[in-house]
Amino acid sequence: MGRKSLKEKRQLEIIKTFYTVAKKEGYENTSIAKIAKVMDINPSLISHYFETKEDLTYALIDYILERYLLIYTINSNEAISLADLQKTIEMLFSKKWNLLFDDGLFYTFYALAFREKKIKTKYKLILDSLRQALTSMIEHCNEKQLINVPAPKTAADLIFVLVDGAYFYLSLESDKKAYAERLEYYKNRAYEILGIDSSISSNIPLRS
Repeated sequence: MGRKSLKEKRQLEIIKTFYTVAKKEGYENTSIAKIAKVMDINPSLISHYFETKEDLTYALIDYILERYLLIYTINSNEAISLADLQKTIEMLFSKKWNLLFDDGLFYTFYALAFREKKIKTKYKLILDSLRQALTSMIEHCNEKQLINVPAPKTAADLIFVLVDGAYFYLSLESDKKAYAERLEYYKNRAYEILGIDSSISSNIPLRS
């Protein structure tokens, strides 16, 4: 067990360094040799854990999923409250959510999904997992009669359509005021889908 734990720790270190280097220099310009140089280790050690750059890319995409799922920090579905759902919406439409992973790398890998079936499958898993988690939150709030959303799965899907479209569009926006205004607009549309008054959610603090 100890050896496995050490292996996983070293793999995570390599993945995080890969992310840092790729974020700085671009995915295409990142190599195992460059990652090894930053880590001050022999490239063969990286190859021991990840035989090719493609293998490392797959691992990094899995890491994206873990990072994005950080938005859901509820320990038990039974304890989900309306405030938890509102905090999740606030997080989804906040810079904090958008900074969980670099946009440039996210869309670089997204483009690769059109050429590589394995990456496409992994991205589908990311998007489905996010939707399923939000669906579950909506369903539990429905059961507690905190909200009345007839089709939780459809509602969650529509909210993420808003999220995905918003961040892709806003990634091209250089005006900070316009960025904030549009993000607030999209967030309010998400609240409308849930039948929640957005005015009572404006002062909800985001998770630390």
